[in-house]
Amino acid sequence: MKKYEIRDIALAPSGHTKIEWVKNNMPLLSALEEDFRRTKPFEGMKISLSVHLEAKTAYLCLVLAAGGAQMSVTGSNSLSTQDDVAAALADAGLSVFAYHGATDEEYMRHIEMCLEHKPNIIIDDGGDLVEMLHNKRPDLATEVIGGCEETTTGVIRLKAMAREGVLKFPMVAVNDAKCKHLFDNRYGTGQSVWDSIMRNTNLIVASKTAVVIGYGWCSRGIAMRASALGAKVIVTEIDPVKAMEAKMDGYDVMKMEQAAPLGDIFITATGCKHTITVEHMLKMKDRVILANAGHFNVEIDMAGLEEAAVSCRQTRANIMGYTLPNGRTVNVIGEGKLANIAAADGHPAEIMDLSFAVQAMSAMYIKDNYRQLPADVIDVSEEIDDVIARRRLDAWGIQIDELTEEQERYLASWQL
Repeated sequence: MKKYEIRDIALAPSGHTKIEWVKNNMPLLSALEEDFRRTKPFEGMKISLSVHLEAKTAYLCLVLAAGGAQMSVTGSNSLSTQDDVAAALADAGLSVFAYHGATDEEYMRHIEMCLEHKPNIIIDDGGDLVEMLHNKRPDLATEVIGGCEETTTGVIRLKAMAREGVLKFPMVAVNDAKCKHLFDNRYGTGQSVWDSIMRNTNLIVASKTAVVIGYGWCSRGIAMRASALGAKVIVTEIDPVKAMEAKMDGYDVMKMEQAAPLGDIFITATGCKHTITVEHMLKMKDRVILANAGHFNVEIDMAGLEEAAVSCRQTRANIMGYTLPNGRTVNVIGEGKLANIAAADGHPAEIMDLSFAVQAMSAMYIKDNYRQLPADVIDVSEEIDDVIARRRLDAWGIQIDELTEEQERYLASWQL
């Protein structure tokens, strides 16, 4: 099997520097790396990983390799791969198949190449590894004992497969762990999306109207940070309970067709397709900013926009301006792909420390328990959440109270 397919191995020194920086800010993974070097829990096992290929992901790969795993790595978005980081992993001896700006065909070839060593465990972000193993290359799934899924979109796909009875092996829904979605989705997405918008536009957020499409955990973080930056926030939703939550959190709530003429910046984070349509765009102000924070580039109808536009040009690095028949221009960040990673550096290191600690420990859970697990979507155990949360508190130097025996008896009893 080919060892790697990357842009340039000579870029490795820059990648090593980036990885060293995040390592120094990821105490949970650092502790796991130390444990793994000693215990070698993945000795003799092969792991295929498809996650946004930047420094924090690279460090997760190195931690798993320290535990004895033979790692085969690719990215989960062609624009999020950082070529120097991919080179650093290849330089460290891992099999790496990814480069920035890959075409759709190249991207899927890299997914396939990543799986060609017939992994025992897969770590997926969005479900492309699972899809490949079930549809195009089921022959590469013969050694798979299970895997982990990083993000909301991937979990949605897995649950659909499980409902149809076609999922071939257990997959842990890492995204649904408390130590993942309550922090990564909310605080990580909230900060990194606005980091992307601000660094790419160089425009102020205060005084503008931000329209946040959806009000799940990612959207809550986006709305919270928008408000803190001084923006007026409008939320659109299809779920009446979430819409009510958004209203009680202090935001205006309305239909997308009502919000379209009012917004200056629009951010999608739903996991659904075409939440912003051409019909919506035709109602928008001139020179609005559109950014997608969902995993796949389907939330903004990019195909419809490209067909409807009378012209398009790059208005700034990572931004394409599309002029519509009404003469107005909409500016799209990162081709409508995941803006915080396709056109920035993604979530902060401390946030991904939590998420990737869940990944590493969930991979351990699969290894230790796969014989008893059904071919279904598996919840992260409360024990894993508890261990990670306590270790993070320890790293902060924070102590918390514990129940007394009397309190435990009281909570366990139905009698006062």
